[in-house]
Amino acid sequence: MPENEPWDYTLYIPNDPRAVTVCRRTLRVILTLHGLTGLLETAELLATELVSNAVRHTKGPAALRVRRSREGVVWIGAWDTDPAPPEPPVPLEQALEREEGRGLGLVTACAEYWGWQPSARFGDRGKYVWCELAAA
Repeated sequence: MPENEPWDYTLYIPNDPRAVTVCRRTLRVILTLHGLTGLLETAELLATELVSNAVRHTKGPAALRVRRSREGVVWIGAWDTDPAPPEPPVPLEQALEREEGRGLGLVTACAEYWGWQPSARFGDRGKYVWCELAAA
């Protein structure tokens, strides 16, 4: 596949805390095979936070989506069955001191952009929480 070709992967997961590890390892394989190893640490951190929130705060299935645009932007998103917007992120200084509720603070600090949008999968209403990383 040519370097500037876009790609898009989606991994559907059950509501199971072990799915976070499955998503992180799958993301590592995807980025490695596409030659984006420079993004691994940050992308794994962000995906872990997004998928953890999806699994922890809902009872239904979830999904990890990873895609790359022609322009080189890597987009990481987690879908869950709760249509409510995510809680606003806390500032990074406060997030680092907390045991819980720091995920979106880390996402805000490490990603170029982040956001959320209503979405439906599996016939359920829900949302995607996503972030973008510029490929090096």
